Amino acid sequence: MLPSLFRAAAPALGAALPRVLASGLSAALGRRGLLWSVEREQGHTYKAADDIIDHKGIDAALAKTQAAAKDPVAIKTILEAAKERSFLTNYTPGKSEYVQGLTVDECATLLNIDVADKDLMDMVYDTAFAIKNRIYGNRIVLFAPLYIANYCVNSCTYCAFRAGNKSLQRSALSDDDIRSEVAALEQQGHRRLLVLTGEHPKYTFDQFLHALGVISSVKTDPCGNIRRVNVEIPTLSVSDMRRLKATDCVGTFTLFQETYHKPTFAKMHVSGPKSDYAHRLLTQDRAFRGGIDDVGIGTLFGLADYRYEVLAMLMHSNHLEAEYGAGPHTISVPRLRPADGSELSIRPPHEVDDANFKKLVAIIRIAVPYTGMILSTRESPAMRDELLQVGMSQMSAGSRTDVGAYHRDDSAATEKHLGDLAGQFSLMDHRPAAEVVKDLMAKGYVPSWCTACYRKGRTGEHFMKIAKAGNIHNFCHPNSLLTLQEYLNDYGDDEARALGERLIAAESGAGLSDSAKRMLARKMAKVNAGEHDVYI
Repeated sequence: MLPSLFRAAAPALGAALPRVLASGLSAALGRRGLLWSVEREQGHTYKAADDIIDHKGIDAALAKTQAAAKDPVAIKTILEAAKERSFLTNYTPGKSEYVQGLTVDECATLLNIDVADKDLMDMVYDTAFAIKNRIYGNRIVLFAPLYIANYCVNSCTYCAFRAGNKSLQRSALSDDDIRSEVAALEQQGHRRLLVLTGEHPKYTFDQFLHALGVISSVKTDPCGNIRRVNVEIPTLSVSDMRRLKATDCVGTFTLFQETYHKPTFAKMHVSGPKSDYAHRLLTQDRAFRGGIDDVGIGTLFGLADYRYEVLAMLMHSNHLEAEYGAGPHTISVPRLRPADGSELSIRPPHEVDDANFKKLVAIIRIAVPYTGMILSTRESPAMRDELLQVGMSQMSAGSRTDVGAYHRDDSAATEKHLGDLAGQFSLMDHRPAAEVVKDLMAKGYVPSWCTACYRKGRTGEHFMKIAKAGNIHNFCHPNSLLTLQEYLNDYGDDEARALGERLIAAESGAGLSDSAKRMLARKMAKVNAGEHDVYI
């Protein structure tokens, strides 16, 4: 139970927050008891936000590379150099998996290419595909988002969860609800979850930590269990990052800046703790200092110039690598979609069309070749197919963005009206997870639920040594096939098993060393004999 003071104060939050000045916002809110997370460790100092994101430098880079963006020789030179970096040519691996494929100026040049120039764009797409294929092959990691609560004190103009949206029914999952949600996801074959919540004292960080324990405890027949939990939650203090780390059940901590463009950020985040630009930008810094060395970043495309956002994300990534010896583990690239009661979300101020969205995805893949790129169900099945070819390595499947949606009545009527449910935003891909898996296999992709590298310690410096030796495929591909076979044995229907049998047979020898083939055959026999969680 929350203290009666918080319950009484909750209705007044929306009225009080706009009166809080942006300057010193976090400290002011902390004194008022409105922050979701309060810093209990003193003495931390950070690089200034404006030194991390060089706003004038971004504008200058975009201005001075206009001519080079039309020069085929310049573009070819940039792309060839980027490919060499991504293939680790003449490269000595360090302790991080982060490799900068493009400088800021090189990235700006590619972003300035006119998408109508087919020859130049084909060069970009071919390079992105070559890099993706070299590092990730045809493997696609699958996950599902799980929303725990939709209470929120923030006033983000583009979001259905914002404090001012009075039409949204607010709720939080009970322990039994969480067990039902996770069980439903496990019965779809999911092994990896992204757990999300809003920011409000009605659902506290302590309650969220408790929820993580509940999620990790759920087991279903025949062998359903969640093997990796990533989180996308409000900003945390260093002290609370340590508490999150201490649960020993969290993989990646993800937080989007939403927009790196400061004037736009201020306009879009009217009030609430989230309206503090610098505090939000430094969240990943606090994660590293709190012992969480696996972080994700992202921006919401449609709020500001997409070229600005991509360059800022590159700067943010470079800062994390320079400061902590590890760039972001993942980058998410959602596009703004309609949200309940938000006129702005229907008419984005800087809408990104399909052609430019595909371009920016390809450029990000070239810029950060070893960083996972996440594709959500905000995109249509057709668009997701296109983006898989130029950079994406992870995607959600069978997603729901409204609290408690997975264990609701799964009727045809519910499926038909999914777009009308009160989620955080509208979805464009309503396919059930099983259909996504079959569609991927039919197109020659290997759906994967693998978590082996995290659990075996093949990360950072160890991973890059494997990459330098050209052995990623000999570890990742067999493990992906093992997770696929496990899925098919436990959850696949006849159609899926037929597709999977052909795919696994074709992929079991595709580019693998002789020793990797033998290891895969031994491990696969164990899976088909009924063993679970088998990996190299």
